[in-house]
Amino acid sequence: MSSSKVGGEIRASHILIKHEGSRRKASWKDPEGRIIKSTTREAAVSQLKALRDDIVSGKATFEDVASRFSDCNSSKRGGDLGPFGRGQMQKPFEDATLALKVGELSDIVDTDSGVHIIKRTK
Repeated sequence: MSSSKVGGEIRASHILIKHEGSRRKASWKDPEGRIIKSTTREAAVSQLKALRDDIVSGKATFEDVASRFSDCNSSKRGGDLGPFGRGQMQKPFEDATLALKVGELSDIVDTDSGVHIIKRTK
């Protein structure tokens, strides 16, 4: 087995909000990137914090928020990314996911893709 599998696979779901600094400025919600290109990182973080508050308070489920607001195609699966091992995700995302207990929700995580909230599921 490759060294990327050390420690086994983990599984997580996430909500991604892209912004003007994201490496790919398009998504299923915004194929032309018009909204993403005019969204500041600060605005993306603010939106994500409000969404996280709704999840934590019980106003909404993680899966519902991910399916409605995430810029990632995983939104179709409630944010589920499926199983992955070490070295398969961007380092800040991987580190944040590994730091979570199963069922736990992250704070805001920055990657080249945008800003995320991560929920570890395995």
